[in-house]
Amino acid sequence: MGRVLIGLGVLLVVLGIVVLGLERVGIRPGHLPGDFAYRGRNVQMWFPLGTCIVLSILLSLAMYLFSKLHR
Repeated sequence: MGRVLIGLGVLLVVLGIVVLGLERVGIRPGHLPGDFAYRGRNVQMWFPLGTCIVLSILLSLAMYLFSKLHR
């Protein structure tokens, strides 16, 4: 269990570094094409549809590769 938690911690650090690197290049996660924002007088709504699709594709690919390598 300890190794799994350490692995997840390392993964989160790597993902944080990737997000910071993408922001320096000019790609801001959460502000991709397809992300919807609505600002009214008293209401603000934001739905990151484009970001959800990109994350879904990346996580599906990662899980597929992990299952292939794990066998």
